[in-house]
Amino acid sequence: MAELFKNLINGEWKDSAGGRTFENRNPAKWEDDIIGIFPSSDEDDVKEAVAAAKAAFDKWRLVPAPKRGDILKVVGDMMLERKDEIAFEMTREMGKVFAETKGDVQEGIDTAYYAASEGRRLFGYNAPSELPNKMNLSFRVPIGVGGFITPWNFPMAIPTWKMFPALVCGNTCVFKPAELTPKTATTLVEIIDIAMREVLGKDYIPGVINIVHGKGSIVGEAIISHKDVDLISFTGSTKVGKRINEVAGGELKRVSLELGGKNAQIVMNDADQELALEAVLWGAFGTTGQRCTATSRLILHKDIYDEFLIKLTDRAKKLKLGYGNDKGIDVGPCVSESQRETVNSYVKIGKEEDKARLVTGGEIATEGNLSKGWFYQPTIFADVKPGMRIEQEEIFGPVLSVIKCENLDDAIRILNGTVYGLSSSIFTQNVNDAFKAVRDIKAGITYVNGATIGAEAHMPFGGVKQTGNGHREGGWTVYDFYTEWKAVYIDYSGKLQRAQIDNY
Repeated sequence: MAELFKNLINGEWKDSAGGRTFENRNPAKWEDDIIGIFPSSDEDDVKEAVAAAKAAFDKWRLVPAPKRGDILKVVGDMMLERKDEIAFEMTREMGKVFAETKGDVQEGIDTAYYAASEGRRLFGYNAPSELPNKMNLSFRVPIGVGGFITPWNFPMAIPTWKMFPALVCGNTCVFKPAELTPKTATTLVEIIDIAMREVLGKDYIPGVINIVHGKGSIVGEAIISHKDVDLISFTGSTKVGKRINEVAGGELKRVSLELGGKNAQIVMNDADQELALEAVLWGAFGTTGQRCTATSRLILHKDIYDEFLIKLTDRAKKLKLGYGNDKGIDVGPCVSESQRETVNSYVKIGKEEDKARLVTGGEIATEGNLSKGWFYQPTIFADVKPGMRIEQEEIFGPVLSVIKCENLDDAIRILNGTVYGLSSSIFTQNVNDAFKAVRDIKAGITYVNGATIGAEAHMPFGGVKQTGNGHREGGWTVYDFYTEWKAVYIDYSGKLQRAQIDNY
């Protein structure tokens, strides 16, 4: 009998109001491994969760920020203690290999500790007044109820990027995780709730953190349209992001959107080729290519194009596919049958419409136990031209397009030639070329001699153009999204001073 899971609403674990459920299965062992049964919630569940979060906000905002930080310190400690267990279950749930899911959990741990310390650094600013006997202050205040909608590819890290800063700033949370990774999300919320009870004791506040499982078209839509949800943070597709922006913008809600990417790695003719090779293999095929920061384009200088492509193809053919909790596995499955079909459809586009040269992969992987899951061969297209669909559109799978460039200016032009601008990379030993690339690449993130993936919790994360709406996750900048600035003027002159009227 599969394990039954519930929503957490107002401090109570409960079934959905309508009683409907859905199954969560292992994408590497689809027929053999049911992970659990989860609530398929509806609008009534969202209304209850939002009401709980709104009521909790009045008390939670008054808990001193350092105390809120203390809770997140305990969360980080609990995650660290359970790191291997959480990673194992995450691999079982969404497919990426165990080493990667451990990294996913570690990002959450790092974010917890960073957010905990920010509880003592939510600084305001004081400024001198232009008038005598008057003091000017400013400080941060929380916004209210946050709606958090997260994807399946980083089911621990991304929710922590959103909710930990929100919580330490004094906001409350209504969390809708991806339908494909509900167990990891439930584990995170369990840990947060336990930590709150441990640190607050008799002063525990139900409703600060709520999780509502279900479909994006039902639960997500109800969250973004609810009048009492004050801010929205979403990571996912550009198409859904535009919908959220349209609905939430009509109510002037604060919205953070982290959307698609079509990231490129440039390799110049003076680069350390072995280092660049390791980076593109990791960037293109890590997480089975299912990252917004995945290296989906490789831009090679014409002088090294043929040599590098041969080495890359040989190494890609040796990558081992399989269940990510088994030893020696390099690449796990696509997260679902529909995601694998999307990948396969783009491979067909590459072959038939774009007429690029397929040099390896390009097929559903069915050998042995791979037939039990949603596996796809690591795929490389060569002689790809700027403007081809496989060069322009996000595939979100283990497919790499290789493009030849004439020089650095040509490489940067090609890299910038998409509607996205999340991550980017250049491999060169020429310091002048490196700094020119940093200056001219249109992306939120640029790596020099590193892969396009590998964010650090204390740095801003986000992109430009259709990758998002300008807000950043991670680092110190995210705390501006989760707080409002309040200016305070204290006049102790004993008379009415009318600012510029009396002073100039």
